[in-house]
Amino acid sequence: MSVDVLIRGDGAVGRVLALALATQGLRVALRGRSQPRGPDIRAYALNAASQTLLAQLRVWDGLPADARTAVADMRVQAGSGELHFSAWQAQAQELAWIVDAAALDEQLDRALDFAPHVQRVDTEPPHQLLALCEGREAASRAALGVGVQQRAYGHDALATRVLAELPHQGCAWQWFSSTGEFLALLPIDRPEPGRSYAVVWSQPAARAAERRQQPPAEFEAELSALTGQRLQLVAERDAWPLRLLRAEQLCGDGFVLLGDCAHLVHPLAGQGLNLGLADVAELARVLRQREPWRRLGDAKLLRRYERGRSADTWLMGELTDALWVGLTQSPDWGQRLAGEGLKLVNAVSPVKRWLSQRAMGSPSR
Repeated sequence: MSVDVLIRGDGAVGRVLALALATQGLRVALRGRSQPRGPDIRAYALNAASQTLLAQLRVWDGLPADARTAVADMRVQAGSGELHFSAWQAQAQELAWIVDAAALDEQLDRALDFAPHVQRVDTEPPHQLLALCEGREAASRAALGVGVQQRAYGHDALATRVLAELPHQGCAWQWFSSTGEFLALLPIDRPEPGRSYAVVWSQPAARAAERRQQPPAEFEAELSALTGQRLQLVAERDAWPLRLLRAEQLCGDGFVLLGDCAHLVHPLAGQGLNLGLADVAELARVLRQREPWRRLGDAKLLRRYERGRSADTWLMGELTDALWVGLTQSPDWGQRLAGEGLKLVNAVSPVKRWLSQRAMGSPSR
């Protein structure tokens, strides 16, 4: 039996896309991994636009209370400079939400169980539109002749969970070190409400491999020295390579790219999944507003999606890349200058407000 849309890739972006298109009455086939997923200790930083989309799809309210934690404050430190964002100053209820990745996966699967127009498939049925959501290594992208511009950072992101002595109070922390590393502590209420942090630590790949194997006490000592607070390791450690990636086109006749398959940015701004969910919202809007006579895979139709997403994904890639280079890879004088720049941005309210708005996003259309 034929379907309207075939989605390759059943990560968070692919599953949210399936739900979004099913609400339009489109018949969707979702093809994903044949192997079961292992334990997932990642956490996502989701902005207001992503939260709104998940709420519209009846996913957000189903998340357990301890699987989503509101961020009220964010403090960024580099050398002598500090940048402070607060939800109060931004006139928002929260700056972002930190969401447990495994809990979000479980809730998306529950929602898909009740989506009558979505079927999971092992073989691909005839379809009008192919949506590629396979992630950064997407083999289908190359098979379709889509090139990519990319640059490896030479860093891995090391992720884990820790418990702190003091309550996190909804504050997220980021440090840019003089050794070229970037560390983020993101408040999350799993495994222990009020005291848990998700760790994202960008560091040279060889160093990340060493730290994954360190005895817990040594790892905790290094982490505590960087953050100035005593932290206890409470989860496995995982790591993956970081790179900047941009597909040279987001669509073609009969196909479209979304999520990590289309773009990768450094995680220092926590925008990876937000960009992917914004892709979903834009594609769903374009398909919903198409002319009745136009087929789903029409290249002219899909270019509306490409125009709607190209500028935003390009800007976020350039912004995160410039921050990473300026704050971690510059000579000492450059890092000192960047630290002074943080002080300046912190003192200039319009600039800080613009950065807050970019990070928080805007509600989906």
